[in-house]
Formats: sequence, structure tokens, C-alpha cells
Amino acid sequence: MKTVFRLTLWLLGMILLPEIQAITPQAPLVLGAERMDVVTRLLQDKQVGLVVNQTSILEKQQKHLLDALLEKGIQVKKVFAPEHGFRGTADAGADIKDSRDLKTGIPIVSIYGKNKKPTAEQLQGLDVVVFDIQDVGVRFYTYISTMHYVMEACAENGVEFIVLDRPNPNDFVDGPIRKKGFESFVGVDPLPILHGLTVGELAWMINSEGWLKSSPDSCKLHIVKMENWRHGDPYWLPVKPSPNLPNDQSIRLYPSLCFFEATNVSIGRGTYYPFQVIGFPDRKYGDFSFTPVSLPGFDTNPLQKDKECYGVDLREYPFEGGLSLRFFLDFYEKAGKDQAFFFSRPQWFDLLAGTKELRYQIVRGLTEEEIRESWKPELDTYKQMRKKYLLYPDYPVKK
Repeated sequence: MKTVFRLTLWLLGMILLPEIQAITPQAPLVLGAERMDVVTRLLQDKQVGLVVNQTSILEKQQKHLLDALLEKGIQVKKVFAPEHGFRGTADAGADIKDSRDLKTGIPIVSIYGKNKKPTAEQLQGLDVVVFDIQDVGVRFYTYISTMHYVMEACAENGVEFIVLDRPNPNDFVDGPIRKKGFESFVGVDPLPILHGLTVGELAWMINSEGWLKSSPDSCKLHIVKMENWRHGDPYWLPVKPSPNLPNDQSIRLYPSLCFFEATNVSIGRGTYYPFQVIGFPDRKYGDFSFTPVSLPGFDTNPLQKDKECYGVDLREYPFEGGLSLRFFLDFYEKAGKDQAFFFSRPQWFDLLAGTKELRYQIVRGLTEEEIRESWKPELDTYKQMRKKYLLYPDYPVKK
């Protein structure tokens, strides 16, 4: 009788376990940058450079990493500024100039101007470089390209490289993998469009897979992990990661809508809702209308500036995230499949996709399902490789 009773309890436990886990509160997220005891121990008595921007915030203290380190007596000697600059306000693609931080007087060295990779001279005197920038999980989001180049420079000059890890808000694995011959600043490494990694995990992969110009594992890499985060956990960014990703909806739609950047179609740059609307100055594209204008803090010279565009409003669209071709294929169909008009910058489209095959598939009239099927073999191989570099439980990465 006791055996039956125990078996019944065990079965009930197995049935109820998912519900119990679902209601059990998870411990609060601790970012890598917020583990200040670990960070300061790694940086004590060293000459430090930072690769940071406006997202490099200790959320609980609402304090920038630079300020927090200086308060702890860490010797921060310079800041390396990526695309959009140290404060994250420059337009996409705009050169960043060397300057000084007005608050601290610390030199700011541009690595998005004359050079995207720190020079030996710029690294001179530094013992360690710390990377703490919020990524959005997308191959063509250029902060991970910056990370690659800084890692490479550190490896070549014997400088340590530390990543303070942050969550991936687009935690999916999807899209075509960047092919050889399509290397660019929007595709430095052979990754799918959605790589399904944190920046710490990605740094480990870049280093160990031999993607740096030097030999594998040549970068003296240290990752300060987050606490209480799992792949698939939702994460809402407290600071917009770049001028034209102002909210969570824009971040979710960014991987899918960025393809339009190689066309004549506007995705809302020059409005307060970029990457949330799609339109062109022709009523055949939809009933919703918007007019891009010069908008400091977003885009001062947007596509279709001062022209009324017609299309669709995705601000309330129930999009869970990931990569979708539905929006692009819909507008291509409405354009009358005019390849010359629609792919106004075909080479740029191919660099974003990481291959010319996607453009060819669209022109040939393949469905989204057929296109996705063509990605599967390489994505399966990538997913197996990805498993080697996971620092957090895979619970579960989507797609």
C-alpha cells in the first residue's frame, strides 16, 4: 500500500512539476557589469581601455560602467567609441571623431572613422580592454563586428580582453549563414543572421573557431558571466541600443525589416517609430501613411525624406520575433516584382543576407517555406557548433 501511495505522489509530482516551475519566481538577473566584485578584481592595478556606449549601464544603480569603475579606483585610460559614438547619438554610418568625455576628461578614441580596428598605437600602454555593449543578437548589427576587430587587435598586441556579458533580446537561430566572399562590417564572421548567442558566448566562439587572423585561442579572453539568465528568457532593454531601435517592437522587427535598407522602401527612419512601419510614396503599398523628416537623435537624412509614404503600421503587430520574410515578400509582390526598382542596392542586400542566393530565390519566386528549407542543412551544422559555446542553460533557444 505504501508503495502505491509513494508511486501516486511521484506521478503527481511529475505532472505538477512544470506548473510549479512556472510559478516559482526566478532570482533577479545580474548583468556581467553588475558583478562589480569580480570586475574590479580583474582590473585592479591595470591600465584599462573600455569599449562602451550608452547601453553600458549598471541597471540597478542606473550608473554608467565608466563612472562605476572610476569610483572603484580603476585606472581607465581611454574609451573606444563604436558606431553611433560613446553616447549613441550619431547617425548610422556617420564617422565618429576622437574627443574627450566632458564628464571625466577621459580620451575617447574613435573606432568607427579612419579605422574600425584599434591600432597598436591606440592600444599602447593598456593591459586590458573591457567590452560592455548591448547586442541585439543579429549578425549585421555592427557592435559584434567591432568586438571581433578589438579582439583581433588585442590578440596581436598581447592585451587582455574582457567581455561583461548581457542578454540576447533576439534569442533565435535563423537565416542564411554568411558565405565566403561576402565578408563586410555587417558580416565579419560566418554566422546566421540570428546567431542565438550572448556577446560573451560569441566572443568565445570567435576566439576558439579561429576566426581571428591570429591562431585559435590567441586572444586572452575572459568572460564575466551573468547570473540568473537562461536562453529564451525575455529581456526588455532599459536603454535604446542605437538611435533607430527605440523600443522592444523595433528590436523584434529589426532582423526582418533591415533587408529593406537595400531598397527604395522606407522602414520609418526619420520618424519616431523606425523599424516599425514600412512604406513608399505610392498608395498601392497600403492605407497607412507617414512622412520621414530630418529627426535629430534618430536620422537626420532619412530615405524618402519629406515624402509621404504609404504602407503598413507594425507598431501593434503581434510579432514574437525571429526572422520573417513575409514583409519583404509582400512588398516585392506589390512592387510588381520589379527587380531593378526594388533591389536598388543589390550588393548591399547581398552583404546583409551574407549571400547572393537569397536575392536570387526571391526573384525566382520561391516561397518563404522553400527559402527556409534551403537554410536548414547549414543551420543544423551551426547549431551543433553553437552548443560548444553555451555559458547558460538552453531553455530553449527559439527556432
